[in-house]
Amino acid sequence: MNRLSKLSRLAACAKRYRLRLAIGVVCVTLSNLAGAVSPLVLKHAIDSLGAFISKERLFYFGALILLFAVLEGVFLFLMRRIMIGASRLMEYDLRNDLFAHLLGLSRRYYQNHRTGDIMSRATNDLNAVRMMLGPGIMYSVNTLIRLAIVVFLMLRINGALTLFALLCVPAVAFSVKYFGAVIHHRYEKIQETFSEISARVQENLSGVRVIKAFTQEESEILEFKRLSQEYIHKNLQLIRVWGLFYPVLGFLLGLGGVFVLWYGGRQVIAGRMTLGDFVAFNAYLGILTWPMVALGWVINIVERGTASAGRMNQILDARPEIFDESVKIHRAQGVSRRGGPPAVLVDASQTPPIRGEIEVRNVSFAYNGQPVLKNINLRIPQGATYAIVGETGSGKTTLVSLFARVYDVTEGEIRIDGLPLAQYSLCTLRSNLGYVPQETFLFSETIGDNIAFGVEKASLETIREAARLGDILPDIEDFSKRFDTMIGERGITLSGGQQQRTAIARALIRNPRILVLDDALSSVDTATEERILGYLKEVMGGRTSILISHRVSTVKFADQIIVLKGGEIVERGTHEELAARDGYYSDLYQKQLLEEELTES
Repeated sequence: MNRLSKLSRLAACAKRYRLRLAIGVVCVTLSNLAGAVSPLVLKHAIDSLGAFISKERLFYFGALILLFAVLEGVFLFLMRRIMIGASRLMEYDLRNDLFAHLLGLSRRYYQNHRTGDIMSRATNDLNAVRMMLGPGIMYSVNTLIRLAIVVFLMLRINGALTLFALLCVPAVAFSVKYFGAVIHHRYEKIQETFSEISARVQENLSGVRVIKAFTQEESEILEFKRLSQEYIHKNLQLIRVWGLFYPVLGFLLGLGGVFVLWYGGRQVIAGRMTLGDFVAFNAYLGILTWPMVALGWVINIVERGTASAGRMNQILDARPEIFDESVKIHRAQGVSRRGGPPAVLVDASQTPPIRGEIEVRNVSFAYNGQPVLKNINLRIPQGATYAIVGETGSGKTTLVSLFARVYDVTEGEIRIDGLPLAQYSLCTLRSNLGYVPQETFLFSETIGDNIAFGVEKASLETIREAARLGDILPDIEDFSKRFDTMIGERGITLSGGQQQRTAIARALIRNPRILVLDDALSSVDTATEERILGYLKEVMGGRTSILISHRVSTVKFADQIIVLKGGEIVERGTHEELAARDGYYSDLYQKQLLEEELTES
């Protein structure tokens, strides 16, 4: 990815603040103009010393220098306030756009990218981009404008002397180009290592219980030390380059000063140049020194920002695999906030309300080229309760994931209420589907907030009712803060069964037309399971329900039981019909009956 493509999205973001940036450029120009006047005043003051000069005249020159110094400071303050403020606003937009884009990406993206790496790009890289958009732009503009103004005035004083002063500029430009490329390359390597560290820390903190259980603390500490040492080593490599850059710039600028002192002094001695002109010229040369030195710092942050922008673009350029397509859409005018194609606004007002009939027609699905489901045909009537059983890896979870368009089918078609899934907006489809996955995820909030996560402004009575149906209400009543109890990261303060029951309550509070429980009772005991199933029968009436389980006790009351094996339907029927056959379900049933007898004895 070349430099222009890396910065094109940032240019679109900066375009929204072009008025603010333009005012900032005006302040930069006025600040430099005010600063450029002082040497001219000093020139006239020194040239006036040869003749009689009154105290009032000296006071006048001093007051002028002070006035323009104050003006320079005022415009310098406004320049920083406006342009740095604009960079913060652009950072705000970029952060929001990046987060919104991340939430829109498909599940497969997160299966192929580590969370720590994504977090590094959303924090550390974004800050580097903000530095480029703020101080980077500000000091770059300041350097160019100051260079133009000061060189013009230096040429007005003495053209030949100006050429001597600028003899080293080609060498400076070459140094900037060379060191900039090296800094860019090395900073990319630094950010890659930082991403590895972030990912490692995130994985270790999330899996700290596993690390402790397997007594792997020492090995993880050693691995973290290795990554940290590598990070330090790569930073030191960058610092060596950066540290060499400043002395080289200083040396080249110093050579220019030596030429000016040698040639300019000869001009003054020969009377071809006044002392005031020489002093003013050296003052202008001093004014140029800081921008040229700052150029090294600017090059550093620009190269860092460009490298980080490329890493952020890798996320922003990723397109979701699942998106609204065949619904009525309106395309917004202009460019989207992410600088990509025009934003798509889905109009779901024409989509009929979902009743819950599901039809699967000759559906096959492959994941990374590996077949998972093969020629599935299934019809689930509205309001029916269907169960899916099968050995691990048979495709049960994949099948119900297709209903919510977590993935799209490879072959065949899935219809709800007679319409293909693609004709429903994702919002409409997923808001009508209550899904409890086998791996429960709870947020680091109160248990009440977790239950009410899928609805807006849920009343306490509604939350209590959902908790009752999920059979988590008695446990909540035992907590000292009840629904205001903080449950820790990923619900760590709750048991596995409590987590699953909270997740069930979270699905039920949305009052979905289709309810999917994917092995959602695996962590509760048999008595709790029967109680929850009794509550669920209250809400299953009139809505389509799909149960996935390895327990016969969970699925035996279903209207129809589907048995999957190797991604294909090998059996279907009621509990009594399947138990009477000599098949997978019958074997599963007999084994669980034997386990219950052994447990009771």
